[in-house]
Amino acid sequence: MTAFSLEPAQLAWCAELRTLAAERLHPLADKGEPGHVNRALVAELGSLGLLGRLFTSGALDLCLMRESLAYACTEAETALALQGLGAHPVHAYGTEAQRSRWLPLVTAGTAIAAFALSEPGAGSDAAALELKAEAETDASQAGRSSDAPAPTVDTSLTAAPDGPARWRLTGEKCWISNAPEADFYTVFARTTPGAGARGVTAFLVPADRPGLTGRGLDMLSPHPIGALDFDAVPVTADDVLGEADRGFRVAMGTLNLFRPSVGAFAVGMAQAALDATLAHTAGRDAFGGKLRDLQAVSHQVAEMALRTEAARLMVHAAASAYDAADLDVPRRSAMAKLLATETAQYVVDTAVQLHGARALQRGHLLEHLYREVRAPRIYEGASEVQRGIIAKELYARQEAR
Repeated sequence: MTAFSLEPAQLAWCAELRTLAAERLHPLADKGEPGHVNRALVAELGSLGLLGRLFTSGALDLCLMRESLAYACTEAETALALQGLGAHPVHAYGTEAQRSRWLPLVTAGTAIAAFALSEPGAGSDAAALELKAEAETDASQAGRSSDAPAPTVDTSLTAAPDGPARWRLTGEKCWISNAPEADFYTVFARTTPGAGARGVTAFLVPADRPGLTGRGLDMLSPHPIGALDFDAVPVTADDVLGEADRGFRVAMGTLNLFRPSVGAFAVGMAQAALDATLAHTAGRDAFGGKLRDLQAVSHQVAEMALRTEAARLMVHAAASAYDAADLDVPRRSAMAKLLATETAQYVVDTAVQLHGARALQRGHLLEHLYREVRAPRIYEGASEVQRGIIAKELYARQEAR
């Protein structure tokens, strides 16, 4: 198999996923409340075995899943992706105790995961995050209430006499998908002030930790997005994912895997918009013929198809590079996400234009896609960030010659 073709079994699996999404997942999505976790939908994803595949399949299979689900049910695609994004750090960097505690619940669809990286002042520049993880020096502080005076802290990673190192998380996370309704969060906090990306630690934080509260945000996207407030939330070395002060590796490792699949999500939406446009322009009477007979229309449809296929191929190439452990993964992942999300925005917008006012009516497929397609150009690294990554990788390669 190459990056430019799929095996018959893969194509059949994609068709099966589209059918499952349309027949079993879409009805559950319709019953969900916008802005809130649809636990029935997540549970069905678990019962179908799709959540389990998040941790047993490669990047290409993840892309095929996300594109196929997005084509027929964007809500199911997003629910699956958010489980993967929030729990992948546990799968890839967690201890055996962390994995055995949470991953079975995630794959069953009974525990909701979330990836808590962005902050009000640290969105695209993830290395600038300010959520503080202050090390405790006194074991007696562990029972301190959230409204008590701040604990004595030290910038070093200290261990209390009767247990592992302890920290208190203080600050805010914002624009976190599945917040505040997730059951646990992968949280990135600053353990060493002034160290940039080198002073960040990833923690697994259950939602019931004292001092952790949240609120939903009213966003354009229909899936839940919220803010989290950390008021001296206690964590210990047992909650660390990976190594202390090496959490940025956890974040980037996760994003390098999921960025191509964000592109796959976008390609699924673009394909759905393209197919809807083909049907509409072939059947719509206008100016004594069909819309498709107008060259201005047919050329636009051809451009939509061209860009969609080009984006799909780049997504597949990036995912294949990840599966092959290619050293060029950061550049390829950035390119795939950038091209696919920008393409989907163009394709959906053009589809709306060719459909006319009907596409803006609530409940129309394109009205739904128009709301869904905007966010992927921002989350997991905005388009401008992807261009920066691409340029950095290109110049680094040039200098290494």
